Amino acid sequence: MSAPFAKLPAWADYVLIPLVNVTAAFLVSGLVVLFIGENPIEAVKLLVWGALGFGEGIGFTLFYATNFIFTGLAVAVAFHAGLFNIGGEGQAYVGGLGVALAALALDRIVPWWVTFPLAIAGSIVFGAAWAFIPAWLQAKRGSHIVITTIMFNFIAASLMVYLLVEYFSPPGSMAPETRTFDAGGTLPKLGGLFEFFGLDIGGAPANISLFAALAACVFVYYLIWRTKVGYEIRTTGFNPTAAIYAGISPARITIVTMLISGALAGMMALNPIMGDQQRMQLEFVGGAGFVGIAVALMGRSHPVGVILAAVLFGMLYQGGAELAFEKPKISRDMIVVIQALVILFAGALEHMFRPAISRAFAALAGGQPQTVADAGEGA
Repeated sequence: MSAPFAKLPAWADYVLIPLVNVTAAFLVSGLVVLFIGENPIEAVKLLVWGALGFGEGIGFTLFYATNFIFTGLAVAVAFHAGLFNIGGEGQAYVGGLGVALAALALDRIVPWWVTFPLAIAGSIVFGAAWAFIPAWLQAKRGSHIVITTIMFNFIAASLMVYLLVEYFSPPGSMAPETRTFDAGGTLPKLGGLFEFFGLDIGGAPANISLFAALAACVFVYYLIWRTKVGYEIRTTGFNPTAAIYAGISPARITIVTMLISGALAGMMALNPIMGDQQRMQLEFVGGAGFVGIAVALMGRSHPVGVILAAVLFGMLYQGGAELAFEKPKISRDMIVVIQALVILFAGALEHMFRPAISRAFAALAGGQPQTVADAGEGA
């Protein structure tokens, strides 16, 4: 017998179901915390307070969320074309090269607001270029995008080690990093904006790249739902055969989509390089490319959902650090377990609660949920 389904309102599809999934993940996480001998309610209070209870915590939460918005959008755009881009980590890494080159070239001769647009352009070009080769291999040679993108993560890491050690380290320095940027290569922090609301973010590195991330969300929304290219991307992802019948080239859409995805992932480098470290170091991506997969899954590949999911994971990162400090038995590894449970329920088990919710909405509407078999008989 076919499983029942019913068309849900947009708010239920994009808000209610992810909220139910996250709640289930946290309930299971609470059982894990209880198992190790800690009070899960107290743990949640500490986590939320650490993320949102004071100005510096909010600043760090938004800093992490900025990274996850960029990488979440990168994965979401690829999802719409039926592509699974696992290469956000490498694309952000190489995108950082474009950011660093712009900052190193201009930081001593122009103000930051001149460097910033050129750094954005550099991150876009380098991130897209790193995504192009896997895209071409998928479109022209049939190489699976999952395999090639994850392999390119390791190649990017090795390439950046070589470049930092051999070419970018200042003379006499043993550290694999560029020189520290002057004022023209650093982004203003959001401290002044927070002070307007009576908050002090202290040493939190939240900076104006947050607004670039929000602008990227607006761009992705209009691209996917308001442009011809977006329609072609969604059509290809939904039904490649129908797309071919309509005259859409899957090879072209694969390449175009991956270029956009790589560009968005590359922009992630703006936040840690110009906004926090003021130089390019090894491992500056910090796993944000992989977290972006969970953010896109949980956010249902919609920009608004990506923002909310990115903030949640930012809270887990910042609040988790405070929680691990206050409760030594709840280590950083435990926070990783909680993140994994969120990914599990938002991704692999995303449809676990959907049938029950669909039946509930159908009952409230006074009808019965339509089944796949019913739809076939009526055709």
